[in-house]
Amino acid sequence: MASRVVLHVGLMKSGTSYVQQRLEANRDLLLERGVLLPGERWRDQVLAVSDVLGRRQLAGKSAGRWARLVADVEAHDGAVVVSMEFLGPARPELIARVVGSFGAVPVEVVVTLRDLGRTVPAMWQESLQNGGTRLWIDYVRLLDGRRRPAQAFWRQQGMGRIVDNWVAAVGPANVALVTVPPPGADPGSLWERFCDAAGLDALDAATVAPANTSLDAASAMVLRELNLLLEQDGIASGDYHRLVKFELGKRALAGCVGESIGFDPPRWLRERASAIRERLEASGARVVGDLGDLTPLATPGTDPDAVPATDLAAAAVAALSAVVRERAGQPSRPPQPPQPTTTSETP
Repeated sequence: MASRVVLHVGLMKSGTSYVQQRLEANRDLLLERGVLLPGERWRDQVLAVSDVLGRRQLAGKSAGRWARLVADVEAHDGAVVVSMEFLGPARPELIARVVGSFGAVPVEVVVTLRDLGRTVPAMWQESLQNGGTRLWIDYVRLLDGRRRPAQAFWRQQGMGRIVDNWVAAVGPANVALVTVPPPGADPGSLWERFCDAAGLDALDAATVAPANTSLDAASAMVLRELNLLLEQDGIASGDYHRLVKFELGKRALAGCVGESIGFDPPRWLRERASAIRERLEASGARVVGDLGDLTPLATPGTDPDAVPATDLAAAAVAALSAVVRERAGQPSRPPQPPQPTTTSETP
């Protein structure tokens, strides 16, 4: 039987992809040191968590996967790490089901948290990568409300509520809060904090490239325009997921390095972040990093809604080029800023 289970429960856009890819890249090293990543690959954890949470999207593929993961835990003599951000906002009764699955095995929880100043643009991009069409200005304005997109955003980013739910399930001594380091920090510092929180001897683990790269402002707007067209065409969700979300949104468009999305957090968001920090402090959970890292700061960049048409065209051509190169099996070019199209005057 396992000595302990570490559940890394997100939150979304808090460096989870980076942590998961680094865990996966060092699967053998971790096992040599007594730490099991259940399943043959990380995708198996996605299916297992989808199963226990009853997520309909993967129901046909996930049935029985959680029981299989629990069996792996029972057969392992050492620590086990499960990393899946779907777990973070789970309802209390589902959290109780997850924790109860492991019987007498102690459960520890790691929650990675990122400041709202960087999270809001990241979540808008994520909405576009899932078919969204809302303008940036409307997305930000509507977050201070009770309907869409506020419901979806705060379900995933309600840090105080999420942490309180997990503390109630396993106790404050078994919850660690990892703050994402501020802009400009070495990506490896997040891994160091995660290892501290999870109790892993893996600071020497092989590094990986930054994961789930953000879209620049022009690329984000190209994706929005595409979504408007596809919405009219009624493309099947499976085709969208494969062709648009991943092939374009997560790879081709994310490879551009034009101007980033600028965001000056409004007063109401700063006030909410302050209230969240007070709630986290009161939770009793251990903090790895500094809760000051969660202060939303203004980020330089451009307003996506004001991107010139020439920049949109250049970003679209760059994405098409990336798709063609990938399908032709050619090596991808290093990311380049999109070059606006120019016209020459005829004499």
